[in-house]
Amino acid sequence: MNQTQRNPVVSSDEWYTPKWVIEELGPFDLDPCAPMSPPYEIAPLSYNKQQDGLKQEWPDTALVFMNPPYSRSLLRPFVEKLAEHNNGIALLKNQVDNLLFQEVIFPKAKSLIFMRHRIKFIQPDGTTGSPFFGSVLVAFGHEADARLCQSSIQGKYLILNR
Repeated sequence: MNQTQRNPVVSSDEWYTPKWVIEELGPFDLDPCAPMSPPYEIAPLSYNKQQDGLKQEWPDTALVFMNPPYSRSLLRPFVEKLAEHNNGIALLKNQVDNLLFQEVIFPKAKSLIFMRHRIKFIQPDGTTGSPFFGSVLVAFGHEADARLCQSSIQGKYLILNR
């Protein structure tokens, strides 16, 4: 890949959800993909990469917010775990043609919002940056779906499964 085309935001798994997204959709009980040095708290219970949220037991009633690492080896396992947990919202790349959407999200999620504008993610140094792709919020479970439906986040809300 040409170095001038690399986007530092997507070249690392260390970039963080802007606070306004959490304020709009929260509160949440669990963040299984927390940064090593979070700029703010997303949930009272959180796991960073050293604690490995995939290996942790997620409390049954916990409402999860997840901005998973987008590395291929981590993304699908985290989304599959959230789908099985069935109570949370994931912030993902808008890539509806990939197998993750076709095999996990479309059959199991309750709803989603295709976000109208690209998110300005927080980078580890505190600056913000937008990736080359749009984002989608995916709700698993009824409570998460209600939060998406009632939010004022600009974009297209779609019901997938009731």
